Amino acid sequence: MKLSDEKDIIAIIHDPENKNKAFDLIVKKYGETLYFHIRRMVIDHEDANDLLQDTFCKAYENIHNFRAESAIYTWLYRIATNTTLNFLNQKKRLYIFSVNNYSEILASKLESDPYFSGDDIQKIFHKAILKLPPKQQLVFNMKYFENIKYEDMAEILSTSVGALKASYHHAVTKIEKYINDF
Repeated sequence: MKLSDEKDIIAIIHDPENKNKAFDLIVKKYGETLYFHIRRMVIDHEDANDLLQDTFCKAYENIHNFRAESAIYTWLYRIATNTTLNFLNQKKRLYIFSVNNYSEILASKLESDPYFSGDDIQKIFHKAILKLPPKQQLVFNMKYFENIKYEDMAEILSTSVGALKASYHHAVTKIEKYINDF
């Protein structure tokens, strides 16, 4: 079976005897994409790995609830996004009385990240993204890096296409300003 045959994967999902096989196919097909989706939000490799594992654990526990009303990847993205946003909100609460806010801490992680292979301009670009409000950051990453259609994003984030387009536009404007002021 090809990993790209979503209908076949969905058929396997609904066969209780093949739950593990379906899950293995899902991990192989979407693992790397979800990892980078999460990593762009949390910056840290270890945190991204932990959140990816949490995402797949939640997906595995709830795979029997998947009704194929949406694509598998939108369902997984919703789980990954919510898991990651919850993680980030917990981290931000820890730093609420700190001298540094959490986006500054993420920016410093970016500076010291041994897995980041970008040059100085790319670091500035990623720091600009980290300055965005969480929703704009998420929408920008999903559109710019992952080229997700607004309709799919609307389903993942439970919002309207118009709101997403506005968020993306505001994000681009803020990133351009940050880079120009740098």
